[in-house]
Amino acid sequence: MVTPDLVSEDDIAKLIIPDDLPDEHPTFKAYIEAKVYDKEGHLIQYHRQPMRSLTQYFLALMSIPLLGTYSGPSSNSLTGILTNVLGLSAVSNTSYSANIVWSWSIQLGSGTQAFSLTLASLAAPITNGSQAGQLEYGTLAISYTGSSIFLLEVVTNNTSGTVNVTEIGLTCTIYLQYYTSSYASSSYNFLLSYDTFSTAISIPASGMASFQIVISFSG
Repeated sequence: MVTPDLVSEDDIAKLIIPDDLPDEHPTFKAYIEAKVYDKEGHLIQYHRQPMRSLTQYFLALMSIPLLGTYSGPSSNSLTGILTNVLGLSAVSNTSYSANIVWSWSIQLGSGTQAFSLTLASLAAPITNGSQAGQLEYGTLAISYTGSSIFLLEVVTNNTSGTVNVTEIGLTCTIYLQYYTSSYASSSYNFLLSYDTFSTAISIPASGMASFQIVISFSG
């Protein structure tokens, strides 16, 4: 049983690292929040920091809802940003219909590396399991409130030792579905963001932790 969080909004505000300039009012903001609980369910660590390192794949993904992917009545081909940046295969003009869907996940890691717009993976991904150095991942919960998207991942440490999380990434699987004479589909995996924690998130044996990424739009 997880106990209620014993932190106030004032306490949380003190932990946030400022990420904008004075008098600046950004239209896009994102942050990462981590909470760690011991085996009795007591909150033992709280951390929050801005999510700074979006890759080019995140920007290309956002072009789908923002710019649209419709090519006109004479073509079912994908637009340039989807083929040039995401590398999705162009759908043949003989296709009768095509659509794009995607799913997100949060990946944790125990390594660190320099950020690059074209990063494809974490330095040392922590795999799903109960062996030493592993964590058991729950189902990603996604919710929407106004202009914000909340992505929440809960992990459990069912090992006999502490697992230190030093990096986090938002990953995405894109599914391209289309129909010609029969149904067909292709899938593509991308790393949408990569950040290292300013303080390691230490999950004790038999403990658990929640990791939340919040993406907010305004303006």
